[in-house]
Amino acid sequence: MAIIILDTETTDKDDSKRLIQLAYKNMETGEFVNEYFKPPMPISFGAMAVHHVTNEMVADKKPFDESEHKASVEELLKENILVAHNALFDIQVLKNEGLEIGEYLDTLRLARHLIEGSEQYSLQYLRYSLGLGVDASAHDALGDVLVLEALFEYLKKQAEEQFKLSSEEEVIKKLLELNDMPVLLDKIGFGKHRGKLFADIVKEDRSYLQWLFGSESEKPTADQNEELVYTLKHWL
Repeated sequence: MAIIILDTETTDKDDSKRLIQLAYKNMETGEFVNEYFKPPMPISFGAMAVHHVTNEMVADKKPFDESEHKASVEELLKENILVAHNALFDIQVLKNEGLEIGEYLDTLRLARHLIEGSEQYSLQYLRYSLGLGVDASAHDALGDVLVLEALFEYLKKQAEEQFKLSSEEEVIKKLLELNDMPVLLDKIGFGKHRGKLFADIVKEDRSYLQWLFGSESEKPTADQNEELVYTLKHWL
């Protein structure tokens, strides 16, 4: 199985988002693809503010559904391992384009497992805090793939050292195991206790955590924050 480092830019952040840019690198062959597509809906201003791709810039591009890339990308992702940062976002847009995804690794979750004490785990924050030294533009699928490749190599090295692994096969197997494990959060990132340790909140305001757990549990399973629920169960 090859590793496919991938990133997308989309029309919006919601569940109905569609693809406007796809970039990926096949780590086995070295193939690099970076393409723009005309989406079936307008790009939101909020999305433009992030990736700076306008409707005019993609007006003369082929829709992804009509491009030669759809079939090749689907075959590639069925047979290999997709690597993306906050992978469920990219997987959702690929599914919206009619693609089926096989195995994947989420570098956001892996970073939370393997890099302790980071204030943030966004791709660009890790790029600078870890000194990855990549010359690439932020918030562009092509630039993100270059940063993501460097981060993935860093995470592989961390897994190798932390778990005393001796081969690439063992490292990928361990990363797949970690990818299936929720992360125990140390701090809460929102609300009146934003930035505080869960260990402190449970002593000072346990009822808040109980309320939060109840609120999250009422949501459909697919909409629940898996790591938040996992953490709340741990402390309660």
